[in-house]
Amino acid sequence: MRIFVLLLLCLVTCSASAESFQSWLEDRAWPAARAEGVTRQTFERLTSGLTPDMTLPGLSATGAVPALDAQAEFAAPARYFGEGNLQSLAAQGRSLARKHGPLLARLETRYGVPGHIILAIWGRESAFGRAAIRHDALRVLATRGYAGTRRGVFTDEFGKALKIAAATGLELRSSWAGAMGQPQFLPSSYLTYAADRDGDGRADIWRSEADTLASIAKYLSAHGFDGRRDWGFEVSVPATVSCTANGPDQGRSIAAWERAGITRVSGRPFPAHERRAEAFLMMPAGRSGPAFLVTPNFYAIKEYNESDLYALFIGHLGDRIAFGTPAFRAPWRAVDKMRRGEIAAAQRVLEGRGFDVGGADGLIGFKTRRATGLWQSARNAPVTCLPTAQTLRDIIQNG
Repeated sequence: MRIFVLLLLCLVTCSASAESFQSWLEDRAWPAARAEGVTRQTFERLTSGLTPDMTLPGLSATGAVPALDAQAEFAAPARYFGEGNLQSLAAQGRSLARKHGPLLARLETRYGVPGHIILAIWGRESAFGRAAIRHDALRVLATRGYAGTRRGVFTDEFGKALKIAAATGLELRSSWAGAMGQPQFLPSSYLTYAADRDGDGRADIWRSEADTLASIAKYLSAHGFDGRRDWGFEVSVPATVSCTANGPDQGRSIAAWERAGITRVSGRPFPAHERRAEAFLMMPAGRSGPAFLVTPNFYAIKEYNESDLYALFIGHLGDRIAFGTPAFRAPWRAVDKMRRGEIAAAQRVLEGRGFDVGGADGLIGFKTRRATGLWQSARNAPVTCLPTAQTLRDIIQNG
């Protein structure tokens, strides 16, 4: 009897869900596709039999960000920079640098992006094309447009994906998050930055290595990567320089940072041409991990993925591929696991006290790190610029 009731409930809810998805296709997805120039006939062909995949991570009944999502990049940064993985990717990258040397040289001439940075992104995003791209992009994007946390964004992306499928005839494969192909582009990025380097008339970022590398280079170039500069340097930051000085809005010349006492951990001097140029203090784990002076190129890489750790990974892996650079000198100390809901609650309290946290989004960006440091300083506590679980509780309970 219980099984019969469950089956009956499933029939009712599944039918309602299917009807709701069909309504979304007609009321939301079709206007988005039409705006991209997709014909009604093509729309019906590409969406025939399409159903949502409600097993995807990060779906929401209300469209809100789940309050208890862990912030993975700060849960264990040491694992993000696992030495075994870095060594393996660097070795593969060096081999591919030899294989694709002439092509990478031409791409650097055209786009101003060094080959080792292009390779580092390729390696991180899809293990140099070896990673399985398991999902049907149209189904993933439709699901996220229908039941994700950013429905409007993904409805538009679904319309763009239909345009790509119609124009290229390619099978669009993606990650569970909707990022497509070896460079992991959303459809909007594909339409803007995907490049046909092998000359077959279409930008195939799923199967063509040449198209993949050219597309990554084009993306970084469009976001301001300057091949005349480095991405950054690991540095030692004396106690006389506050960790609250971090962030892309507090730039100084490298020479000025030197006068403040900041030095390279390698003991080598900063390159002469870099000393005159602007750089930014970047401490992704506050006083609990390595510190860096980064150039605007770091933030160009960050346009590819908004995580500070991602941009560091790309810069560091690129250095390993090109120069055999060793691991970071400073260790990543243990960082508490923190939930986005708790972080957002603390951010709202800090905002109420006049601190700029960059929005109560539950993510620990440079403004939240800085606000934490300023809050700690006002309390005459050790200034670490990275909250612990106890710090969050103290902020929430005591302001």
